[in-house]
Amino acid sequence: MGGALRLPVTKQTLGGHVCITNGIVCEEYIIRVQRGISVENSWQIVRRYSDFDLLNNSLQIAGLSLPLPPKKLIGNMDREFIAERQKGLQNYLNVITTNHVLSNCELVKKFLDPNNYSANYTEIALQQVSMFFRSEPKWEVVEPLKDIGWRIRKKYFLMKIKNQPKERLVLSWADLGPDKYLSDKDFQCLIKLLPSCLHPYIYRVTFATANESSALLIRMFNEKGTLKDLIYKAKPKDPFLKKYCNPKKIQGLELQQIKTYGRQILEVLKFLHDKGFPYGHLHASNVMLDGDTCRLLDLENSLLGLPSFYRSYFSQFRKINTLESVDVHCFGHLLYEMTYGRPPDSVPVDSFPPAPSMAVVAVLESTLSCEACKNGMPTVSRLLQMPLFSDVLLTTSEKPQFKIPTKLKEALRIAKECIEKRLIEEQKQIHQHRRLTRAQSHHGSEEERKKRKILARKKSKRSAVENSEEYSAKYSNSNNSGSGASSPLTSPSSPTPPSTAVEHAPF
Repeated sequence: MGGALRLPVTKQTLGGHVCITNGIVCEEYIIRVQRGISVENSWQIVRRYSDFDLLNNSLQIAGLSLPLPPKKLIGNMDREFIAERQKGLQNYLNVITTNHVLSNCELVKKFLDPNNYSANYTEIALQQVSMFFRSEPKWEVVEPLKDIGWRIRKKYFLMKIKNQPKERLVLSWADLGPDKYLSDKDFQCLIKLLPSCLHPYIYRVTFATANESSALLIRMFNEKGTLKDLIYKAKPKDPFLKKYCNPKKIQGLELQQIKTYGRQILEVLKFLHDKGFPYGHLHASNVMLDGDTCRLLDLENSLLGLPSFYRSYFSQFRKINTLESVDVHCFGHLLYEMTYGRPPDSVPVDSFPPAPSMAVVAVLESTLSCEACKNGMPTVSRLLQMPLFSDVLLTTSEKPQFKIPTKLKEALRIAKECIEKRLIEEQKQIHQHRRLTRAQSHHGSEEERKKRKILARKKSKRSAVENSEEYSAKYSNSNNSGSGASSPLTSPSSPTPPSTAVEHAPF
């Protein structure tokens, strides 16, 4: 049974049986997992019901009611029970892998792909941080901030400066992603350049360093948290799953907040686009709230080559093929969340719920509707001219500064082109896979099978009539030649129906 195409794991199917280990009856299930659209990128794992139960207990932090079949304490373990259990567990996996937040969490990835997610990234991060402290002894770790983000390979630590013990800072460590195209030298230079970036709507980097395999950045800790924390009324230090999976109260922001925050975010996106600095990582958790001001976070992500939070959405649409258009599409997601207090159920969005203003809906339609996803995104400049944002007055005295040397600008341009090229290739493969799947589905539909049967019968009858006419002509010719031979006419036999074999799949 396949999940939605946009997911990291697109297919996971179960086969089940009962085994006896040390005299204990155990249910074992073979899970066949496929990532993406290529059948070559697939594998299988064996899980017991107890493994599912353990995963489910770990996911309780999300506050969701997940459909795990109940434990079977008493009763036989016959084929019917296993088949029913198998169906229930398949449904359980489908629910998890079609939830955008759950499908990206470490617990689920380790359950479905233990070979690629066996490393302890907190330990790896601590090793890197310890090496950093040898050369920078003024910093000190207060505590790890466990699972506050969604990335598995990005870790956070609460910090302090030894001679300023009351000040709290956040250190983030991340390793390289699949879109890291900068040379090691250019990558390290650009990371170290980030503290020099000054903009009223960019959250200041206090310190940044990098080696050939990872980057480490330090920023001030903000007690109020991010824009997503405001929307979900969450505590910044809580785990990501607990904060955002199942909010107790769903409520959007006030119209004036939507207008002001939206305008600030668009202004900083335009600044980065004009500088030729690729971003591509806009979402509500990457926007820090500082009073009534939004400040963008994690400019380092594109340098590290990390995948976007919304990549599984925009990779479906071939017209969203530049990092500028990716930012605009992601802004649509962010605006939807600010407006309705939750993410959209699916994208593209067919119809939008009532909003505080039709001007909000107009922007949402231009970024998330079927037409927008099919035809392409507006520019940031175009969004700034729309009624929702055009009358917002921003008051700031801070002058933006971000000087990027010409050589590094060229390196960024080339890296950006490589990132976009990989995205376009992925979108092309998804598009071809969809066409093939639709064709196969159409070919295998009941209606199509009936049509093919009718055509086959017509063709057979036509062939039989032609044979009959040919035979009549020959018979007539032989009579005319005076042979006197006669042969009875036989009606054409009806076409032989195609043979069908029902193969019983092994249990």
